Amino acid sequence: MPHTGIVESFFYIFAGAAALATLALYTRQPMLVAYIILGCLLGPFGGAWVSDPTLLREIAEFGIIFLLFLVGLNLQPAKLRNMVGESLLTALVTTVVFFAVGFLVMLAFGFSLVEAAVTGIAASFSSTILGIKLLPTTALHHRHIGEMVVSLLLIQDLLAILAIITLTGLGTDVSAVLTSMGTIFIGLPLLGLFAYLGVRFLLLKLISIYDAFQEYIFLVAIGWCLGIAQLASVIGLSLEIGAFIAGVSLATSPIAQYIAESLRPLRDFFLVLFFFSVGAALQIDLIGEIWVAAVLLAALLIAVKPVVFAVTLKSQGEHNQVAWEVGYRLGQASEFSLLLSYIAVSNALVSDQAALVIQFATVLTLVVSSYFVIFRYPSPIAPNPKLRRD
Repeated sequence: MPHTGIVESFFYIFAGAAALATLALYTRQPMLVAYIILGCLLGPFGGAWVSDPTLLREIAEFGIIFLLFLVGLNLQPAKLRNMVGESLLTALVTTVVFFAVGFLVMLAFGFSLVEAAVTGIAASFSSTILGIKLLPTTALHHRHIGEMVVSLLLIQDLLAILAIITLTGLGTDVSAVLTSMGTIFIGLPLLGLFAYLGVRFLLLKLISIYDAFQEYIFLVAIGWCLGIAQLASVIGLSLEIGAFIAGVSLATSPIAQYIAESLRPLRDFFLVLFFFSVGAALQIDLIGEIWVAAVLLAALLIAVKPVVFAVTLKSQGEHNQVAWEVGYRLGQASEFSLLLSYIAVSNALVSDQAALVIQFATVLTLVVSSYFVIFRYPSPIAPNPKLRRD
């Protein structure tokens, strides 16, 4: 098929996404699965309707940037302080167990230690997008179950960011690794300090003067995100890390939640593109080589995650029903798992086969886990009217 331009590519992506999202909602599936499937169908390993590798990389980059910016915006210091204690201990214990599951499965199928370690890290996280979207709004803001789910997800997000920083900094030789780690330990604190001072002495003053103009606040937030991301790239860090730092620096401001809500549609726009690019990068012709490992990994995560969460929470005094509900709501892999596989392949840390194991297993857990939740617990898309809450 001839090369398609960006306008034509966007037409295929969003028209197709609308169609498959309708089917996903009808079958009670998370829409991000529809976007990944669409990427498989239209990408270079499918129908090749959108096949420009440069365009696909840039699409993925923007999706990651805005995802991490929004994650940073939601990490207010008050939330971070509330994470200590039960949620922190639960997150750390479960992370170790889930890492071991992913690590041992990959070793059993003959993958390298590095590939096993990356898979173990990817298996450690649960989906923030799915976890939040399947929580009723009342539970999200006013009930203990919502507080537990959100606090655990936020801790996992922080651990995922640390993993992303580490994988992004790793090179293929010792000198590159040392240089990258030096950049992280020196450049990252300096960038954080610069961002904090910039928000305190510049951005907040500008916003307080022109806060009547919503469009201005929207533009300032986007400019700040992309500006700090570009600065991070200049000093040797990644665009994604810069976007996260930009979000965290704004999280302390009184309008952080307003900015987060204002940018949510833009984030969703780029997340469609990101998950499409993930699907487009799936080398379907390799699935025959890795499907047993991927299915086994997915099955173990789906079986183990709810049990480990429930046992850990009950051991700390949580009610049995709450512990199991939290376990099932967090019983899948994460969009960060997909992101980690993308970064690991880009840095030549894992093979295409290992990345496909992570990606395929992640998609399977998202599909199966969503069914467990919507048929057992209150959610906005539950098929049973008695469980449907928003």
